[in-house]
Amino acid sequence: MGNCSGERADSARKAGVKKIIAAAFTGETDAAVAQHVDLLDWMPVGQLSRLLKFFRDQKVRHAIMAGQIAPKNLFDLRPDWKALLLLGGLKQRNAESIFAAIADELAKINVDLLPATTFLEDCLAQAGLIAGPKLSRREEEDVDLGWKIAKEIARLDIGQTVIVKNGTIVSVEALEGTNEAIKRSGTLARKGGVMIKVAKPDQDMRFDVPVIGIETLRVASEARLRVIAVEAGKTLLLERDAIVDLANRSKISIVAR
Repeated sequence: MGNCSGERADSARKAGVKKIIAAAFTGETDAAVAQHVDLLDWMPVGQLSRLLKFFRDQKVRHAIMAGQIAPKNLFDLRPDWKALLLLGGLKQRNAESIFAAIADELAKINVDLLPATTFLEDCLAQAGLIAGPKLSRREEEDVDLGWKIAKEIARLDIGQTVIVKNGTIVSVEALEGTNEAIKRSGTLARKGGVMIKVAKPDQDMRFDVPVIGIETLRVASEARLRVIAVEAGKTLLLERDAIVDLANRSKISIVAR
């Protein structure tokens, strides 16, 4: 479980799930998740055998990947023999290929990996203006341009976010993650950047689903972004009220299309 685990656990509880257990990853998962689940086991990222044993021992049949592992940690794994075998069999090593291989390992012990949006359907962005003032014609044009570029880099498995200003691509997300791409754009564009974050053309909804959280808004505010455009129906807005409040105070428009 990553950093949106508590919210998801509470949503699952409301939906009637009786027992909720969490595999938490050292240095990734928010410790506050302990208050939301019945059982918690901490483990280093990369300890696949331990993860599988934990699920087997607890007779788990359904699992959800909550949050994300920081992409840069793909180079800081402490893999056990099982993870080494899994990684050794992959020609490409990115979030999608690694998580898909983990999903296959879970399936072998009869654990069904559910869509990452399960129990968070209310958090999915709906089409339209979500916060902030209406976009100017120039900003709409930047969203159009950024959308085409973001879809293409997502198709190529580079990243899912681009920042545009006045018809110029300012920064493109790769392994560093969305927040670092935003920070870089703030340095380059000074202010007024338009961020576009999309799902992959063949997005596997079990993992790596686009997420906007309060931390993204904080970083966007510091970088003086003007617009955040996301893909409706495929982007999770976590802590929506707090996001909308901060966006309005920072004069950042959030739009889903």
